[in-house]
Amino acid sequence: MVDQLAARADNNTTVAVGIAQIPPVDESVREAANRRLDVLTKPLGALGRLEPLAAQVCAIQGTLQPTIAHPIAIVFAADHGVADRGVSAYPRAVTEQMVKNFLAGGAAISVLAKSLGLDLWIVDAGVDGECGHHPRLINAKIRRGTRDFVERAAMTPEECRDALRRGREALDQVSASGSNAVVLGEMGIGNTAASALLMHGITGHPLGDCVGRGTGLDDPGLARKRATLEAALARRVPPRDPVELLTEFGGYEIAMLTGAILAAAARRMVVMVDGFTVTVATALAARIAPAVLDYCVFGHCSAEHAHRALLAHLNVQPLLDVGMRLGEGTGAAVALSIVRAALALFIDMATFEGAGVSGKDP
Repeated sequence: MVDQLAARADNNTTVAVGIAQIPPVDESVREAANRRLDVLTKPLGALGRLEPLAAQVCAIQGTLQPTIAHPIAIVFAADHGVADRGVSAYPRAVTEQMVKNFLAGGAAISVLAKSLGLDLWIVDAGVDGECGHHPRLINAKIRRGTRDFVERAAMTPEECRDALRRGREALDQVSASGSNAVVLGEMGIGNTAASALLMHGITGHPLGDCVGRGTGLDDPGLARKRATLEAALARRVPPRDPVELLTEFGGYEIAMLTGAILAAAARRMVVMVDGFTVTVATALAARIAPAVLDYCVFGHCSAEHAHRALLAHLNVQPLLDVGMRLGEGTGAAVALSIVRAALALFIDMATFEGAGVSGKDP
C-alpha cells in the first residue's frame, strides 16, 4: 500500500505544505533486529506481533537498543460548522467543555497520561469558544470552527495550509525536550462526519460504508448524518489532492494532526495513531508523503463503523481491538504500553547461547 500511495503522491502538494524530508527507516537495522529475535529463548515467532513491532521501532530509531524516551501526547481540538445540522449526539459546546476537562485532569486521556508518564498537551486548533490560559494549552486557533461544508468549503486554502503549518509547529514545540514518541488524539464534536467524507475521498469506498454513529447517534440521527454528507457531496465531488480534500471537508484539528504526523516522521519519532479520525489524518499525511506510514504504530481498531475498513485500505493492523471509541488519543495511549513491553522483551531477554539453553532439535 505504501508503494501505491507513493505512485499517487503529488510532489507539488509536498512542496506546497512545506514538509521536511522524511528519511527512510533503517531496513538493515530491522533485519538485524529480526535476527536477534530469532535467537532469543523462545520458539520462533512465539511473541507474535510484538516481534515485528520491536523490529519496526529499531528501524525507526536506527538502533538495536530502542527506547521510548520522554513520550508526549497531543490532543488537537476544534469545532465543525456542520455540527449544527445534528450530525452528532452532543452539542458543539462540548468541545470547549472537554478541552477544559482535559486541562483540569478529569478526562480519560488526562488520567492515562498521568498513569503512563505521558507529557500531555492540548492544542486549540479552532474551538468555538475561549479555552482560557493554561501552561499545557497551545493556542493555535485558526477560526472559531469550520464553515458548514454542505454550503461551502469548510476552510479556505490559506486556512488549510496555515493549519498544516501550525500542526507541525505544535509538534516541534512540545518535542524539543528530546521526545522520540508521540500519542496523537483529537476532540471535536462533528469530526466523524468530516472524517467520513475524507475517508470517502481517500479510499473511494461508498459513502455509506464510511459513516458511523460517532458519539452514539440513534437510527434517525444516523440517517440524518448520512443525508447531510450526501448533500455535501452533491455540492462538491471530493478532490483527489489531499490538501484540497482537507480544505473542502476537513476540520482544523484534522489538518493540524496531518501536519503533526508529517513533522513527527521527519523527526524519526514513533507515531502512535489513535482511532478513526487520527487514522484519517494519517491517511492524508500518507497521500502527501507515503514514507510516514513506516513511522506509525496503529494503536487500536475503534468501534466506529468505518475504522476497520480504513485500516484495511492502508494495509495495517492495530495492536488492540477492545471496542474503544472515545478518541482523545486514549487507544493509542494504552497501546504505547504494548510498545514498551515489546522493547523490554527485545532488549532484556537472553539468547539461547547466552543463557546456555538448548535450541530446537534439527
